[in-house]
Amino acid sequence: MSMIIMRYDLRIPPVGSPAHGVTASGQYSACLEQVQWADRIGLDMVVLSEHHGTDDGFMPAPMTLAAAVAASTKRIGINISAALVIMHDPVRLAEQIATVDLIAQGRMSVICGTGYRQEEFEMAGLEFKNRFSALEESVSVMRQAWTGEYFDYRGRQVKVRPLPHTAGGPMLLMGGSTPVAARRAARLRCFFSAATDDQAVADAYNEECAKEGFQGFIMLPQKAPGFVHVSDDPERDWVRLAPYVMHEAQSYDEWQRPGQSSVVHVHDAESIESVRASGVYAIVTPDECVALAKKFGMLTMHPLMGGIPPELAQESLDRLESDVLPILKPKK
Repeated sequence: MSMIIMRYDLRIPPVGSPAHGVTASGQYSACLEQVQWADRIGLDMVVLSEHHGTDDGFMPAPMTLAAAVAASTKRIGINISAALVIMHDPVRLAEQIATVDLIAQGRMSVICGTGYRQEEFEMAGLEFKNRFSALEESVSVMRQAWTGEYFDYRGRQVKVRPLPHTAGGPMLLMGGSTPVAARRAARLRCFFSAATDDQAVADAYNEECAKEGFQGFIMLPQKAPGFVHVSDDPERDWVRLAPYVMHEAQSYDEWQRPGQSSVVHVHDAESIESVRASGVYAIVTPDECVALAKKFGMLTMHPLMGGIPPELAQESLDRLESDVLPILKPKK
């Protein structure tokens, strides 16, 4: 059975951008309406992302939105991918995650990351070179916090209550795209969510898990589309969606650091033709959507990507419900 994901970062391209035209309040409202719909019809997971200080308002507070999602749904999983944990006080973050986990009653998981945009580190008053040691400290602090007992944090005795719904806290995974990141995840006894399909990353993780005596798990992404839009006329909708596709593809391309890799990064995002040829973005008929789901075992719907207006997004979601789900998730 294919997993169907609803992903949100809620970017609002600035005035002057070809993709400008929606409001932040309208997109956040549409997001909550869409996740309630996804919960009702049986989709599998909502994925929320985090960045800070971007011109397009990339979501900076996914824990806040996760609480709203948890309160307005009953069964769908909620994943933060990725939480930039070092941008937050780890004790306060542990409290926030515990609160969301209580509201969600155990439906939450968190992929931990450091971030990679220099501007974010400067805004947070952090040294980029210290990001990995800060990440390890944050994970350790959160785990101690979720015991509910006093522990020492930088010379202070602190305690976090109430305990999260999930014993020991929600699942923490580590994100990354290098063998070094994979080994770090194993040392921290975390599952690893890789941003690349490089087998060397998987080998490094498995080797380090063996050294640690840890029964780990690594998720290597397939080269599946990171955006799927279901259409009765894909050629028409490539034209309609081009400004939003280009906004996301080009901004991600600008953010990439040397040596960083991701299966959803388009390395040549200069034209809609090159972005379309990358396979990262898929505008497909219902039959083609079913074929994608069966090939990769998953679909990533990113309905409001790059500022897509809710009414345009809804066309895709309606087709997903009427023409795709009856095949992928037939009612018993």
